[in-house]
Amino acid sequence: MRRGIAATALVATLALAATACGGDSGSGKADGPTTITWWDTSNATNEAPTYRALVKEFEAANKGVKVTYVNVPFDQAQNKFDTAAGAKGAPDVLRSEVGWTPAFAKKGYFLPLDGTEALKDKAQFEPNLLKQAQFDGKTYGVPLVTDTLAFVYNKAIFAKAGITKAPATWGELKSDAAAVKSKAKVDGYWASTAGYYAQPFLYGEGTDTVDLAHKKVTIAGAPAVKGLETWKGLFSGPGLHKPDTTADAYAHQQDAFVNGKVASIIQGPWEITNFYKGSAFKDKKNLGIATVPAGSAGKAGAPTGGHNLAVYAGSDKAHQAASLKFLNFMTSAKSQEQIALKNSTLPTRSDAYTPGVTADPGIAGFQKVLSASQPRPELPEYSSLWGPMDTELPKVADGRESLQDGVKALDEAMAKLVPDFTK
Repeated sequence: MRRGIAATALVATLALAATACGGDSGSGKADGPTTITWWDTSNATNEAPTYRALVKEFEAANKGVKVTYVNVPFDQAQNKFDTAAGAKGAPDVLRSEVGWTPAFAKKGYFLPLDGTEALKDKAQFEPNLLKQAQFDGKTYGVPLVTDTLAFVYNKAIFAKAGITKAPATWGELKSDAAAVKSKAKVDGYWASTAGYYAQPFLYGEGTDTVDLAHKKVTIAGAPAVKGLETWKGLFSGPGLHKPDTTADAYAHQQDAFVNGKVASIIQGPWEITNFYKGSAFKDKKNLGIATVPAGSAGKAGAPTGGHNLAVYAGSDKAHQAASLKFLNFMTSAKSQEQIALKNSTLPTRSDAYTPGVTADPGIAGFQKVLSASQPRPELPEYSSLWGPMDTELPKVADGRESLQDGVKALDEAMAKLVPDFTK
């Protein structure tokens, strides 16, 4: 799950309007190449150059196709595409966050990809990641990059506190945090108040915000409440950092971790390159990565994020055919290897984890925890359920609201987002 990127200038907005042309993005002449438009939502500074280079490679190998590349800020792309598709003028290809994929598929904006060139290598992709690209039994995206949350820690600080391995349970984490504070004189753990980062506490109790099979909102159920009680308990105590509910909380936590001011956090692989920029991880091998601790159900689980490449259903046949060829190229083992090597992101297919890719300890570490990642349910509204959590959990964390009142508010808010579910 990438964090939002700053808003673009007016010129970028005008560029989007000019390139959001879907099936009308013609070649200029009947016998010329087919020109498709791709909206990429990757970080414009750290990641986009890799994708631009791959576009050039694709064009060199496919003379009949040209690609108009547009980098769209992640935090704007969902609404922009929704508006453009509703007006029948969306780009031919979208880098779609996994949570957007079923939502846009439900609206009929994405082309089903089963049996097409885009999914020619379907057997190479991780099954759980393909599941996240599905809606109503059909596949609407090809997984490009993936991510999950892991317990990341400073090995040197843990060693100074006499700790030789990552905690397996949340209870062990509390004990480790106290030991770190006592012996290493820094906080042992800094928890996030954001809803996405609370998911492991629900999974650890064998539950979730909703039960799709029974169409029920489960956030107020006993297992979920137990998980949130554990979550709340990690904001106070020896070695546990107090809740940060400021607008810059994410940056504060990240800065403290990469510079050795806190020993551990829960974080995703999108921060791998930034970890290495901090003083604590000049030696990359000092970065410890482990599966998130387990809850009382004896199970550890973390949410799965990432991005798919999807094709606009409103494009004409020629542009769809060119787009399918483009998807196959961009998600090939060779392309994914190149993306991983340049951007330190996780591939979605097993054959892209080459020795060169896994030589990065960050990627190798996150690859090992992917087995604990939980695919999102095939529910278009699922990602929107984190919105109420982002509103209520900070108030619960810093004591402005009781957990009981917070859960009640979450139950009511989530029920409105999935009105056909029972409570």
